[in-house]
Amino acid sequence: MKPVCSIVIRAFNEEKHISRLLTGILQQTVKDTQIILVDSGSTDNTVQIASNYPVEIVQIRPEDFSFGYSLNQGIRQCRADKVVFASAHVYPVYPDWLEKLITPLENPHIALTYGKQRGMETTKFSEHMVFRHWFPDHSIDRQDHPFCNNANAAIRRDIWEKHPYDETIPALEDLAWANWAQKQGYQIAYVSEAEVVHVHNETWNGVFNRYRREGMAFKRIYPHERFSVWDLIRLFFVNSYNDTRQIGTLTYHLYSNNSLPGGSGDDNRDAPSTNISTERKVSRLRRFYEIIRFRWAQFRGTYLGYRQSSAQLSWKLKQTFYYPKSSFIPPATGSRNIEPILYTDVSSKNPGRSE
Repeated sequence: MKPVCSIVIRAFNEEKHISRLLTGILQQTVKDTQIILVDSGSTDNTVQIASNYPVEIVQIRPEDFSFGYSLNQGIRQCRADKVVFASAHVYPVYPDWLEKLITPLENPHIALTYGKQRGMETTKFSEHMVFRHWFPDHSIDRQDHPFCNNANAAIRRDIWEKHPYDETIPALEDLAWANWAQKQGYQIAYVSEAEVVHVHNETWNGVFNRYRREGMAFKRIYPHERFSVWDLIRLFFVNSYNDTRQIGTLTYHLYSNNSLPGGSGDDNRDAPSTNISTERKVSRLRRFYEIIRFRWAQFRGTYLGYRQSSAQLSWKLKQTFYYPKSSFIPPATGSRNIEPILYTDVSSKNPGRSE
């Protein structure tokens, strides 16, 4: 029999994260799943750790990697009609994550769903703002634009067979595919309840390169779009100003007991949580400095990416874009009318076989 859904996970050197995601998958209300790990040449223990779980491993060469190529390779191994995508450095907050994410695909007019992403206590402040802008707290049944994110998404395999992911662009393969799907008359659904924590704590150079490759890809998808020096300056100052205005307010909401995944669930809003008192140790000046650095890396990267959109995706460029150094940040969870998954006993080194 076909599984209810197949889950494709892209990974490279994710030994510090992969156990958490796989443990979260095994605790889902949807039990009949096929899990496929597409590994692009990991040199750490990612593959060995994943082998302790019921996972099918597909290996590709690092020099062959693109986001679209790795997805296509994984989907070709899928047996289910519904295909879920998860980055190796996300993990589900609730045990009904899969159920919520794939349910809209029962509608034959919906080609793609994607879920909420949130950061953690140590996520860069402006990254929190980006998450909250693009992943609101309310679901959208029929989205009127093609934005989506394959770090936490699901598609119908029969529609993918008509149009596999673009393997030539350096990023935004999800946006390109969603743009095509909407032009064919299909719909996109955003599911706020399908929430994951995204461990996205990059170096400043990593932030710059992420937006640079996305700028390159966006220009290829929408060749008539422009991003001028004036756009760079205007967006940098406007977003930096807006972020700065939110430092006090957003800090309270992020670090109150009920706002970050993993809070106690206590809805007492009359007094700050202990997390806030810890957060206050970070000075406003330091937070402001972080905002400036993030927004500058974001828009400078976008600007340069637009101007390099015709560049070939060489191995040297792939190394710059896809294989940055990263660090592991402890987990955080959220609050709904369902108990969140507890990850405190998960070991990235010796997870034990979970069948």
